[in-house]
Amino acid sequence: MSQQASERLSDQLRDTHRTEWDAAVAHRFVRELVADTIDDKVYARYLTLDYGFINDLTGAVGHAVAMAPGMPEKTRFSQFLGVLTDEENDYFLRSFAAFGQPAPTFDNPLQHPVLDDFGALMARQRIPGTYLDILAVLVPVEWVYLTWASAASDAVARGAAMPERFYLAEWITLHALPAFRDFVEWMRAEFDREAAEADAASRTRAEAAFKDALKLEARFFEATFED
Repeated sequence: MSQQASERLSDQLRDTHRTEWDAAVAHRFVRELVADTIDDKVYARYLTLDYGFINDLTGAVGHAVAMAPGMPEKTRFSQFLGVLTDEENDYFLRSFAAFGQPAPTFDNPLQHPVLDDFGALMARQRIPGTYLDILAVLVPVEWVYLTWASAASDAVARGAAMPERFYLAEWITLHALPAFRDFVEWMRAEFDREAAEADAASRTRAEAAFKDALKLEARFFEATFED
């Protein structure tokens, strides 16, 4: 690792909270998804949970659009919001159809403690209302997905089998696309820059949110195995 990379706060936080990071990126859910051994009941539960999470996530990205410092940054987040509400939403609808179940509606969302806690974290970050505060949640959430999906995609490129079930294969592909990688890397750069310019209290708050988001990612995956 280069000296410049090692000085990035996002790298430092990942390494400092390696236990929480590894618990998310190497969770049993991820391993079974990539190996195409995950039970359909588990994945159907994941889809339902994650579709409920999308409501909070789109709200957080919308807040990032509002708080971003300039039009180029607002455009990047607006484009990501478009992906969430178009390509990813289409994926969810087709996957729910494959399972023969209706998609949850946003006026009657699924209730679950991990969704409540994710929503509370994002609401908490909107109270200070800074760009750094919202990045502190979005970066770890999306970086976790980029990491495990990229590892799976790289393994396929080396000869490993891609899952045969389309809803597993597409979920890997969506989070290993070059455009998604570029977006996550861009967000990390934004986070690192904002943190470098922030006061100590703001950095401390961002670091706590980063860790909390990692812990919630692992809890989210664990919830998919609940009966």
